[in-house]
Amino acid sequence: MKKLLGYYIHKTTLDAVDFTSNKVVNTINPHSYCIAKQDREFMEALKASDLLLPDGIGIVWAERLINKNKIQKIAGFDLFLYLMTYLNKNSGSCFFLGASQRTLDLIKAKVNEDYPNISMGSYSPPYKSEFNQEDSALMRKYVNDFKPDVLFVGMTAPKQEKWVHANKEHLMANNICSIGAVFDFYAGNIKRSSQFWINLGLEWLPRLVKEPRRLFKRNFVSTPKFIFEVLSFKIFKKGVL
Repeated sequence: MKKLLGYYIHKTTLDAVDFTSNKVVNTINPHSYCIAKQDREFMEALKASDLLLPDGIGIVWAERLINKNKIQKIAGFDLFLYLMTYLNKNSGSCFFLGASQRTLDLIKAKVNEDYPNISMGSYSPPYKSEFNQEDSALMRKYVNDFKPDVLFVGMTAPKQEKWVHANKEHLMANNICSIGAVFDFYAGNIKRSSQFWINLGLEWLPRLVKEPRRLFKRNFVSTPKFIFEVLSFKIFKKGVL
Protein backbone atom coordinates (compact mmCIF):
# COMPACT_ATOMS: atom_id res chain seq x y z
CA MET A 1 0.00 0.00 0.00
CA LYS A 2 1.32 3.44 -0.95
CA LYS A 3 1.73 6.03 1.77
CA LEU A 4 0.11 9.43 1.58
CA LEU A 5 2.51 12.11 2.77
CA GLY A 6 4.15 9.60 5.09
CA TYR A 7 0.97 7.94 6.39
CA TYR A 8 -0.76 4.67 5.59
CA ILE A 9 -4.37 5.75 5.03
CA HIS A 10 -7.26 3.29 5.00
CA LYS A 11 -8.46 3.16 1.40
CA THR A 12 -11.54 0.92 1.47
CA THR A 13 -14.79 0.79 3.43
CA LEU A 14 -15.28 -0.10 7.09
CA ASP A 15 -16.89 -3.37 6.00
CA ALA A 16 -13.43 -4.53 4.92
CA VAL A 17 -12.01 -4.12 8.44
CA ASP A 18 -11.78 -7.02 10.88
CA PHE A 19 -12.83 -5.50 14.20
CA THR A 20 -12.53 -8.83 16.00
CA SER A 21 -8.77 -8.30 16.33
CA ASN A 22 -7.26 -5.60 18.54
CA LYS A 23 -6.85 -2.24 16.84
CA VAL A 24 -6.02 1.36 17.63
CA VAL A 25 -8.11 3.49 15.28
CA ASN A 26 -7.41 7.15 14.57
CA THR A 27 -8.50 9.66 11.96
CA ILE A 28 -6.53 12.22 10.00
CA ASN A 29 -7.58 15.44 8.30
CA PRO A 30 -5.61 18.40 6.90
CA HIS A 31 -5.62 20.17 10.28
CA SER A 32 -4.34 17.20 12.27
CA TYR A 33 -1.75 16.56 9.55
CA CYS A 34 -0.41 20.09 9.98
CA ILE A 35 -0.43 19.85 13.77
CA ALA A 36 1.54 16.61 13.58
CA LYS A 37 4.23 18.34 11.51
CA GLN A 38 4.96 20.42 14.62
CA ASP A 39 4.24 17.74 17.25
CA ARG A 40 6.42 14.64 16.91
CA GLU A 41 4.59 12.72 19.63
CA PHE A 42 1.30 13.27 17.81
CA MET A 43 2.87 12.23 14.52
CA GLU A 44 4.16 9.03 16.09
CA ALA A 45 0.72 8.28 17.51
CA LEU A 46 -0.93 8.70 14.10
CA LYS A 47 1.70 6.64 12.31
CA ALA A 48 1.38 3.87 14.89
CA SER A 49 -2.36 3.53 14.21
CA ASP A 50 -3.54 0.09 13.17
CA LEU A 51 -6.24 1.88 11.19
CA LEU A 52 -5.97 5.51 10.09
CA LEU A 53 -9.17 6.83 8.54
CA PRO A 54 -9.42 9.68 5.98
CA ASP A 55 -11.58 12.08 7.98
CA GLY A 56 -11.49 15.07 5.70
CA ILE A 57 -12.28 15.87 2.08
CA GLY A 58 -8.74 17.26 1.83
CA ILE A 59 -7.28 13.81 2.54
CA VAL A 60 -9.56 12.27 -0.09
CA TRP A 61 -8.43 14.91 -2.61
CA ALA A 62 -4.75 14.42 -1.76
CA GLU A 63 -4.96 10.64 -2.15
CA ARG A 64 -6.53 11.02 -5.57
CA LEU A 65 -4.01 13.63 -6.71
CA ILE A 66 -0.88 11.92 -5.42
CA ASN A 67 -1.67 8.19 -5.53
CA LYS A 68 -4.42 8.19 -8.18
CA ASN A 69 -6.80 6.42 -5.80
CA LYS A 70 -10.44 7.37 -5.35
CA ILE A 71 -11.30 6.80 -1.71
CA GLN A 72 -14.22 7.70 0.52
CA LYS A 73 -14.13 10.10 3.43
CA ILE A 74 -14.76 8.25 6.70
CA ALA A 75 -15.47 10.60 9.57
CA GLY A 76 -15.16 9.70 13.22
CA PHE A 77 -18.95 9.80 13.43
CA ASP A 78 -19.20 7.27 10.59
CA LEU A 79 -16.86 4.95 12.50
CA PHE A 80 -18.89 5.44 15.67
CA LEU A 81 -22.21 4.59 14.01
CA TYR A 82 -20.70 1.56 12.28
CA LEU A 83 -19.23 0.13 15.47
CA MET A 84 -22.32 0.84 17.55
CA THR A 85 -24.47 -1.02 15.01
CA TYR A 86 -21.97 -3.88 15.06
CA LEU A 87 -21.92 -4.02 18.87
CA ASN A 88 -25.70 -3.86 19.12
CA LYS A 89 -26.04 -6.76 16.69
CA ASN A 90 -23.57 -8.82 18.69
CA SER A 91 -24.58 -7.72 22.21
CA GLY A 92 -21.20 -6.13 22.72
CA SER A 93 -19.87 -3.51 25.09
CA CYS A 94 -18.37 -0.05 24.78
CA PHE A 95 -16.77 2.49 27.09
CA PHE A 96 -16.73 6.27 26.68
CA LEU A 97 -13.65 7.96 28.10
CA GLY A 98 -13.74 11.75 28.06
CA ALA A 99 -16.17 14.69 28.10
CA SER A 100 -18.16 16.03 31.04
CA GLN A 101 -20.39 13.88 33.22
CA ARG A 102 -23.40 15.73 31.81
CA THR A 103 -22.41 14.79 28.26
CA LEU A 104 -21.77 11.18 29.27
CA ASP A 105 -25.21 11.03 30.90
CA LEU A 106 -26.80 12.28 27.68
CA ILE A 107 -24.84 9.69 25.69
CA LYS A 108 -25.93 6.90 28.05
CA ALA A 109 -29.58 7.83 27.65
CA LYS A 110 -29.27 7.83 23.86
CA VAL A 111 -27.35 4.55 23.77
CA ASN A 112 -30.01 2.87 25.92
CA GLU A 113 -32.64 4.02 23.44
CA ASP A 114 -30.78 3.55 20.16
CA TYR A 115 -28.71 0.46 20.97
CA PRO A 116 -30.49 -1.51 23.70
CA ASN A 117 -28.26 -4.59 23.33
CA ILE A 118 -25.04 -2.73 24.17
CA SER A 119 -23.53 -2.67 27.63
CA MET A 120 -22.00 0.78 28.21
CA GLY A 121 -19.55 2.22 30.71
CA SER A 122 -18.03 5.69 31.00
CA TYR A 123 -15.67 7.92 32.91
CA SER A 124 -15.18 11.69 32.87
CA PRO A 125 -11.49 12.43 33.47
CA PRO A 126 -10.31 15.74 34.95
CA TYR A 127 -10.32 18.64 32.50
CA LYS A 128 -6.67 19.57 32.02
CA SER A 129 -4.18 19.97 29.19
CA GLU A 130 -2.00 17.11 30.38
CA PHE A 131 -2.68 14.13 32.63
CA ASN A 132 -0.31 13.09 35.38
CA GLN A 133 0.49 9.48 36.27
CA GLU A 134 -2.26 9.27 38.87
CA ASP A 135 -4.85 10.57 36.38
CA SER A 136 -3.85 8.03 33.75
CA ALA A 137 -3.76 5.17 36.25
CA LEU A 138 -7.33 5.94 37.33
CA MET A 139 -8.50 6.24 33.71
CA ARG A 140 -6.95 2.87 32.89
CA LYS A 141 -8.57 1.32 35.96
CA TYR A 142 -12.06 2.41 34.96
CA VAL A 143 -11.55 1.05 31.45
CA ASN A 144 -9.93 -2.20 32.52
CA ASP A 145 -12.55 -2.94 35.16
CA PHE A 146 -15.14 -2.78 32.36
CA LYS A 147 -13.08 -4.57 29.65
CA PRO A 148 -15.03 -3.15 26.68
CA ASP A 149 -15.11 -4.48 23.15
CA VAL A 150 -14.68 -0.88 21.99
CA LEU A 151 -13.16 2.04 23.88
CA PHE A 152 -14.19 5.44 22.54
CA VAL A 153 -11.83 8.23 23.60
CA GLY A 154 -13.06 11.81 23.28
CA MET A 155 -10.58 14.27 24.77
CA THR A 156 -9.84 16.42 21.67
CA ALA A 157 -6.87 16.03 19.36
CA PRO A 158 -3.96 15.70 19.77
CA LYS A 159 -4.35 14.95 23.49
CA GLN A 160 -6.54 11.89 22.96
CA GLU A 161 -4.29 10.24 20.35
CA LYS A 162 -1.16 10.88 22.39
CA TRP A 163 -2.75 9.51 25.55
CA VAL A 164 -3.91 6.36 23.77
CA HIS A 165 -0.48 5.86 22.20
CA ALA A 166 1.20 6.14 25.61
CA ASN A 167 -1.29 3.87 27.40
CA LYS A 168 -2.51 1.37 24.80
CA GLU A 169 -0.36 -1.51 26.06
CA HIS A 170 -2.09 -1.24 29.44
CA LEU A 171 -5.69 -0.92 28.25
CA MET A 172 -7.96 -3.98 28.21
CA ALA A 173 -10.10 -3.09 25.19
CA ASN A 174 -10.36 -4.86 21.85
CA ASN A 175 -10.59 -1.68 19.79
CA ILE A 176 -9.55 1.81 20.86
CA CYS A 177 -10.97 4.69 18.84
CA SER A 178 -10.11 8.37 19.28
CA ILE A 179 -13.17 10.20 17.98
CA GLY A 180 -13.05 13.66 19.57
CA ALA A 181 -16.10 15.77 18.73
CA VAL A 182 -18.30 12.70 18.19
CA PHE A 183 -19.15 12.71 21.89
CA ASP A 184 -20.73 16.15 21.55
CA PHE A 185 -22.36 15.29 18.22
CA TYR A 186 -24.05 12.19 19.60
CA ALA A 187 -25.02 13.84 22.87
CA GLY A 188 -26.66 16.68 20.91
CA ASN A 189 -24.38 19.38 22.32
CA ILE A 190 -23.24 20.23 18.79
CA LYS A 191 -25.30 19.64 15.67
CA ARG A 192 -23.48 17.84 12.88
CA SER A 193 -23.78 19.27 9.35
CA SER A 194 -26.64 17.82 7.32
CA GLN A 195 -26.17 15.04 4.77
CA PHE A 196 -26.57 17.65 2.02
CA TRP A 197 -23.31 19.36 3.02
CA ILE A 198 -21.58 16.03 3.71
CA ASN A 199 -22.42 14.79 0.20
CA LEU A 200 -20.96 17.98 -1.29
CA GLY A 201 -17.74 17.51 0.66
CA LEU A 202 -18.48 20.73 2.54
CA GLU A 203 -19.32 19.38 5.98
CA TRP A 204 -16.90 21.93 7.42
CA LEU A 205 -18.72 24.97 6.02
CA PRO A 206 -21.82 25.12 8.27
CA ARG A 207 -19.59 24.48 11.30
CA LEU A 208 -17.31 27.33 10.27
CA VAL A 209 -20.29 29.68 9.93
CA LYS A 210 -21.51 28.72 13.40
CA GLU A 211 -18.10 28.76 15.12
CA PRO A 212 -15.81 31.03 13.05
CA ARG A 213 -13.52 31.93 15.92
CA ARG A 214 -12.84 28.36 17.03
CA LEU A 215 -12.44 26.98 13.50
CA PHE A 216 -10.55 29.89 11.93
CA LYS A 217 -7.11 28.31 12.26
CA ARG A 218 -8.31 24.95 10.99
CA ASN A 219 -9.77 26.41 7.79
CA PHE A 220 -7.66 29.49 7.05
CA VAL A 221 -4.25 28.40 8.30
CA SER A 222 -4.03 24.60 8.21
CA THR A 223 -6.01 24.08 5.00
CA PRO A 224 -3.84 26.40 2.86
CA LYS A 225 -0.70 24.85 4.37
CA PHE A 226 -1.98 21.38 3.55
CA ILE A 227 -2.86 22.32 -0.04
CA PHE A 228 0.62 23.81 -0.48
CA GLU A 229 2.17 20.64 0.97
CA VAL A 230 0.19 18.37 -1.35
CA LEU A 231 0.96 20.40 -4.48
CA SER A 232 4.63 20.63 -3.55
CA PHE A 233 4.78 16.89 -3.00
CA LYS A 234 3.07 16.30 -6.33
CA ILE A 235 5.59 18.52 -8.12
CA PHE A 236 8.80 17.79 -6.24
CA LYS A 237 7.97 14.41 -4.66
CA LYS A 238 8.81 15.60 -1.16
CA GLY A 239 7.15 17.47 1.68
CA VAL A 240 8.11 21.03 2.48
CA LEU A 241 6.36 21.92 5.76
